[in-house]
Amino acid sequence: MIPLLLSLRPTQWTKNFFVFAGLIFSLEFFQVAALIKAIDAFIIFCAISSAMYLINDVKDLAADQKHPIKKARPIASGRVPVTLAIYFAALLLLVSIPLSFYLNLSFGWVIVAYVTLMLGYSFFLKNMVILDVFSIAAGFVLRAIAGVVVIKVALSPWLVICTILLALFIALGKRRHELMTIDLATEHRKILEEYNPRLLDQMISAVAGSTVMAYALYTLWPETIAKFGTTSLVYSVPFVLYGIFRYLYLIYKKEEGGRPEKTLLTDLPLLSDILLWIVALIIIIYCRL
Repeated sequence: MIPLLLSLRPTQWTKNFFVFAGLIFSLEFFQVAALIKAIDAFIIFCAISSAMYLINDVKDLAADQKHPIKKARPIASGRVPVTLAIYFAALLLLVSIPLSFYLNLSFGWVIVAYVTLMLGYSFFLKNMVILDVFSIAAGFVLRAIAGVVVIKVALSPWLVICTILLALFIALGKRRHELMTIDLATEHRKILEEYNPRLLDQMISAVAGSTVMAYALYTLWPETIAKFGTTSLVYSVPFVLYGIFRYLYLIYKKEEGGRPEKTLLTDLPLLSDILLWIVALIIIIYCRL
């Protein structure tokens, strides 16, 4: 059971915290009913994303067995039989998708869209240059949208813009790490043949700057000020700046970024910055400072 649990990649569940973004910015954070729905949505997304990881690992079995790190994964190493992985993925999908529709009709359709996107990514989108990272970013956007529709609040276009830019930043950093640190990288992931360090560096710079600018504009937008009744949201921008700069430091100086979920959980300065940003948002938004 332990190898099967590991094959669900529980460390990757940190990505599903994007579900809570809509809750914080909707002024519903301290509403118990909304909080419970967001937690339910988070749990369902964890189950669905784990099912997708199982399918992806079965699909990439041959390639993972040649990878210096991925060959130790439970499915690639043979500790979890392929048949068991397929059956368990099907079970997770058969349970989670009906539950998502029971929770909220719109949320259910977001889950269906996410499953469709991830299947498309596993079987062909991951081999299409630029679209591969856009597919990853779209997965984060769907997480954020899911968190909005499940509590039935209006979807802000700024949430979509900021989420897709941040997700692209993380995905491009991951591609760069793969290209620069893995011997014979293109043999393990063919799409890396379409990239080179200079191209990735330019794209990372573009989305890094755009992420900060988009968030700064959001905090100063008249509708944002009217919604929250304060102009102080702009004071949360330094936390976003530090987070972006810290991640760039980890990518270029420490040669990290290949496993964003691990970086988030193990880099204390980055984790502290994210927690302080959330605390600052709650204080500014809910105390009307």
